[in-house]
Amino acid sequence: MKWKKAVLVALSAMMVIGVVAGCGSQQAKTEKKDAGAVTGSITGSGSSALLPLAKDAADKFKTTNPKITISLNAGGSGTGLKQLADGSVDMGNSDVPAETKLSASQVEKLLDHKVCVMTVSVIANKDVGTVVPNLTRQQLQDVFSAKVTNWKDVGGPDKAIVLVTRPKTSGTRALFEKYALGGIEEASNKALETDNSGLLVQNVAQNSGAIGYVALPYLINDKSVASISIDGVAPTLENTYNGTYAVWGYEHIYTKKDPKPAVKAFIDFVLSSEYGQRIEELGYGMSSKMKTTEVH
Repeated sequence: MKWKKAVLVALSAMMVIGVVAGCGSQQAKTEKKDAGAVTGSITGSGSSALLPLAKDAADKFKTTNPKITISLNAGGSGTGLKQLADGSVDMGNSDVPAETKLSASQVEKLLDHKVCVMTVSVIANKDVGTVVPNLTRQQLQDVFSAKVTNWKDVGGPDKAIVLVTRPKTSGTRALFEKYALGGIEEASNKALETDNSGLLVQNVAQNSGAIGYVALPYLINDKSVASISIDGVAPTLENTYNGTYAVWGYEHIYTKKDPKPAVKAFIDFVLSSEYGQRIEELGYGMSSKMKTTEVH
């Protein structure tokens, strides 16, 4: 009996050793896997037009780098670039080139990462957008400069036009004024103004007679407003690619010329073929598919 008891004790000890060894092996595998993961923190601000893509990329990036923290805010392209230049954030997201918002000396210290194409769509409250699905460029100029203040003057119902626009720090506004309005400045003093694209869509949807403009990705899953064509051309990726729709621009993520490792790893991920397939799914355009020679 003593011999049997000794055998049982020995077997039990071997099992314990095996379990401990197994746990140690699993821990080693986990540590080995995490060894290549990116750690640290990343902060970014700027373009609300690019925010959906930036947030989506951050979520995907964190699935393989769980120990990293990424904080992203909007506020407009100009704000993001200024905060990057003064060191407040690691990334400045912008709808326009940095030289349009910063001094030459500030731009010299930054690195431009052109990540995708963003189409800007004119939108209107459905009570007028369904009646006036198209506006000419001249009509747009008249509406956004407040030269025309009633929808009946552009083929719509007898209803006051409510302008919903972006602040002057907005890159989306800069693109819209340049490529849709021909450089004419908006009548901001007579408009509802917001620095958030999502809120702009809500304001247009909730205010009868309202008209505004927004990045196409915000309309992918939102049917609360009507999209307006310009000179008969609809704001789609296909029309942006073939050059028939002119209101678009490249989306930029700016960093310092020597970004910290975590920031570089994130930018590399956004520009990778692995993430590239998500760009069109989110409503943005692929730079490689642009057929127009127009330099934005």
